Amino acid sequence: MESRPPLPPFTLETATKKVQAAEDAWNTRDPVRVSLAYTPDTEWRNRADFVNGREQVVQFLTRKWEREHDYRLKKSLWAFMDNRIAVRFEYEWHDAAGQWFRSHGNENWEFAENGLMQRRFASINDQPIAESERKFRWERV
Repeated sequence: MESRPPLPPFTLETATKKVQAAEDAWNTRDPVRVSLAYTPDTEWRNRADFVNGREQVVQFLTRKWEREHDYRLKKSLWAFMDNRIAVRFEYEWHDAAGQWFRSHGNENWEFAENGLMQRRFASINDQPIAESERKFRWERV
């Protein structure tokens, strides 16, 4: 059986580790690697998109990173309880025309007993920024 420690129920230490692991994985921009942190039947809401299952996660993330160039993400723990974690995040990226954006929002996560995320609900807003306003610089992870 697949397992992705740390496992619920979460403590401050294990919830913080889970958030950092998610940030590190998403910054690879590798849709397959990211998808392995989710249950095979995972359910997502990302903005107005509804995604079900790992295959759709890979498809969704592939499309996302084809249009969000030089993506760099920072996540921070907001709250946790039992098998749930709430996260605040912001990330920066630019489109094909070179316009930079800072996207920020909140995610609610629910985990299965094996530590894989079974539900992810994300609310995200995009803010156009000048390149000089960037907070995050690309670092290979």
